[in-house]
Amino acid sequence: MVREPREGRGRAKAEQTDDVIDKLVTINRVAKVVKGGRRFAFAALVVVGDQKGRVGYGAGKAREVPEAIRKATERARKNMIRVSMKDGRTLHYDLEGHYGAGKVVLRSAPPGTGIIAGGPMRAVFESLGVSDVVAKCLGSRNPHNMIKATFEALANADSPRQVAQRRGKKISQLFRSHTADKEAAAEVTNG
Repeated sequence: MVREPREGRGRAKAEQTDDVIDKLVTINRVAKVVKGGRRFAFAALVVVGDQKGRVGYGAGKAREVPEAIRKATERARKNMIRVSMKDGRTLHYDLEGHYGAGKVVLRSAPPGTGIIAGGPMRAVFESLGVSDVVAKCLGSRNPHNMIKATFEALANADSPRQVAQRRGKKISQLFRSHTADKEAAAEVTNG
């Protein structure tokens, strides 16, 4: 009996879009100890994104490096999240994320700041399409923990529309300037 390829047995293959970029964050040689000695394999951590607000990460392990990277990229494409961005260049507000002993602080930044972030976090922001952000890693410097803490912060970030809806206000009421409030208060007291 001849078996057909795995994709052909009722599983729809996910469409591979060319607008998604992938970045290899880390590759690590790992060992499994067996009776005859050690079996070496490679573990890869990959971040993918469309540079328009969607980003994902994945880990893959295999005996060969290219296969580990392929598995990680496949998992990353399946685990993509959408992140709301301000003006398509930065975050709406400052965020914090935790994973294990890792903690990351992500801050929105004015235009022209650039991506000020270390290693794994830089790959996330470049894939996401953020051009102005300041990020700091506190605690664990393990790339897996840094990526997972960053994704935890980004996944829990609410868009202005969600915040306004939760508070029962209009979006314009969220972004009123403080000077406008002071001027309105001055008019009430003077008028």
